[in-house]
Amino acid sequence: MDRATENESKKIRYAVIGLGNIAQVAVLPAFANAAENSELVALVSGSREKLQVLGERYGVAERGGYGDLEAILERARVDAVYIALPNTMHREFTERAARAGVHVLCEKPLAMTEEDCAAMIQATRRAGVKLMTAYRLHLEEANLSAVEIVRSGALGQARAFTSSFSHTVRPGDIRTKRELGGGALFDLGIYCVNAARYLFREEPIEVFGTCQQSDDKRAQGVDESTSATLRFPSGAVAQFTASQGLAPGGWYHVTGTKGDLRVEDAYFFPGPLKHRLTIGGKTTEQTFEKRDQFAAALVYFSRCILEDTEPVPSGVEGLADVRVMEAILRSAASGKAEALPPFERERRPDLSLRINKPALGIPAPELVPPRPEG
Repeated sequence: MDRATENESKKIRYAVIGLGNIAQVAVLPAFANAAENSELVALVSGSREKLQVLGERYGVAERGGYGDLEAILERARVDAVYIALPNTMHREFTERAARAGVHVLCEKPLAMTEEDCAAMIQATRRAGVKLMTAYRLHLEEANLSAVEIVRSGALGQARAFTSSFSHTVRPGDIRTKRELGGGALFDLGIYCVNAARYLFREEPIEVFGTCQQSDDKRAQGVDESTSATLRFPSGAVAQFTASQGLAPGGWYHVTGTKGDLRVEDAYFFPGPLKHRLTIGGKTTEQTFEKRDQFAAALVYFSRCILEDTEPVPSGVEGLADVRVMEAILRSAASGKAEALPPFERERRPDLSLRINKPALGIPAPELVPPRPEG
């Protein structure tokens, strides 16, 4: 059997680390749509209840706590992990997986600091394993089509990006906890930063940010809302607001010298996405049906492992956003604009990365929600 044929039949064996909301409603169900090259073989969590309930639901016998990670990876012959842990835990578990010789698909943000991101990149490179930041929208048709519209020049020179992404988090959610890396910027604002970067296809050179903290007990010690302006070398400007205390919504609007494009529900995975494109006074609309974006991420990463190619949404791509968000927070603290040093990215998402996987229906609810505090 030649290598190509062998790769076609091989499945990458995954352990999912962290069994919170995103794992339960999206990652674990996605393996059914990624079965062509991906297989769920192990679960790792600090909750015995989650391990039992989810292990039984998905037929995963190999499961255990965080302290047992290395033993689980070995027993289950794991090839790759999907890290769905709180943001502040990403570095530790990436480094542990890398030392075990296991590839890492890590939820965004890659980490909370540029230093941690760099350490994760170094650890995986040193171990000879791949690191991918789980930017599912780098594989999603509506956002990749927006990239192609901007690249084609249909809008003329794209000079302005405006966006908003918001929802209201429940009390006790990890996104309200400072020690777990919570806050609106790192949870939601990262989507806006990333979209501006891949649409303009360049890196910001200056940012200005403002943050608001709420008196609501739901979100103590983290930014409830953050607004920022990003300036790019071409003269393009991006502005966005991210909030975990406002009504749900997520869109971006790109304006050029000849037209504009508005993408509705741009950052969500539960429903369809919509384009509203206006050029020369003529408006057209297009709806992109709902897809399983998490299955696409699994299939893509497995392909990268099997074909020994570097993911486009790599660890460096994750670092690129974190460095911008750190600068936004510094600016918000000082009240002054923050300059960013030059940063090169040769590879950016385009339509060749599109992977369409059928939606599984209404997202499954959490089987095991977090316990109320107090």
